[in-house]
Amino acid sequence: MNGIFPGIFYSSLTTLLGALLGLWVGALWLPPALGAVLGGCVASAVYATLQALRAQRFLHWLRDTSLAAPRNQGLWGEVGYRVEKAVREMERVIVQQRLQRAQFLSGIEASPNGVMLLDPNNQIEWCNLVSASHFGLHRDNDRRQSVTNLIRAPAFVSYIQSDKFDAPIYLGGQGTRAPRLMVVVRPYGEGMKLVLSQDVTERERNEAMRRDFVANVSHEIRTPLTVLSGFIETLGQLPLNAQERQRVTELMGQQTQRMQTLVADLLVLAQLEGSPPPTAGRWVSTAWLMQQGKADAIALSAGRHDLIFTLDSHVELDGSESELQSALTNLVSNAVRYTPDGGRIEVKFELRPDGAAELAVHDSGLGIEKDHIPRLTERFYRVDGSRSRETGGTGLGLSIVKHVAQRHAAELDIRSELGKGSVFRLVFAAQRVRSVSVHTAADPPQTP
Repeated sequence: MNGIFPGIFYSSLTTLLGALLGLWVGALWLPPALGAVLGGCVASAVYATLQALRAQRFLHWLRDTSLAAPRNQGLWGEVGYRVEKAVREMERVIVQQRLQRAQFLSGIEASPNGVMLLDPNNQIEWCNLVSASHFGLHRDNDRRQSVTNLIRAPAFVSYIQSDKFDAPIYLGGQGTRAPRLMVVVRPYGEGMKLVLSQDVTERERNEAMRRDFVANVSHEIRTPLTVLSGFIETLGQLPLNAQERQRVTELMGQQTQRMQTLVADLLVLAQLEGSPPPTAGRWVSTAWLMQQGKADAIALSAGRHDLIFTLDSHVELDGSESELQSALTNLVSNAVRYTPDGGRIEVKFELRPDGAAELAVHDSGLGIEKDHIPRLTERFYRVDGSRSRETGGTGLGLSIVKHVAQRHAAELDIRSELGKGSVFRLVFAAQRVRSVSVHTAADPPQTP
């Protein structure tokens, strides 16, 4: 209101001056009555002209509110001030809302799950990068497109059109390279939909592995238990001489040892998976590891193979001595089990030029087909199940080696060719390797 009263004052002053001018002119040339009328007309014309100019300036500003509002006196000046203030406030609110929307969408963009917004006509309003990757969409080009024209999976089309979203649906996967997706739709707003997608490929794979693991453990334990049960029944019901009883007892001992070995490997795996990585600064002598591996190989081979152990460099590895010993023992045991009598097994430890260390186990055994190599580290996976059981293997050795490698930031490399043997390499990063003197290398690892 502060701007209105000065405006009224100036408008009144302008009118008064116009009236006095009209009276003065009328007094000179016209009768007094006509002079008064003329003065009023002149005053009105001047006032109207001023208001028209101010209104024109105000309308010009309304066409481009980025400029400053006209600072006129009177009513138009006050209106311009009020409108400008409202426009600036609205612009501030719009900027704030855009910022909040950008932050909200940025948060959704960071989600590991796919998020897609559909309008009431099932057209794509927006989707994040994960959703675009899941469904093979182009975020910009596919906006405002019907989602059922772009995602043609019959299950998805039926799901969207049914308007029944109580349970999720699953798309893709099942032997294809496409990911296995769990899709959930949630209605919101006025007929709009939120489409959430999650890649459950790894989760379903792990679930399948868990089921297989339970089934394999049950099978592995059931077999020796069945044998033991049969032997116990035989001992209780049949009259056996001393030689027969000794033979049955030996077989029962073998089956018991088989179960003990299986349980021991299962406990090792559980410990590797459930415990934190080895603490840094625990250095293990590679000379000591090679001595332990050689002793195990000699005991298992019993003179049936040509065993060669070579230590080119005296170094220490940063890690757990028990885990590293377990990995080497399993690699050596596999080589002995799958190499025919008279075959050659070479275990070599050397330092690479880049500072990394390599532990390699070569054998002249039967070799492995290339199709089997990627799955060798899976639990209970066997290329030849019957031969593995004959040689006393549990099917968990390479799985243990893989976990030890992961816990020591090492890489397990497997190369093999049918009829030409296999090579298993553990490569340790240079950060986990340090050189030592020959005297120190012969000492056993020190546990802090």
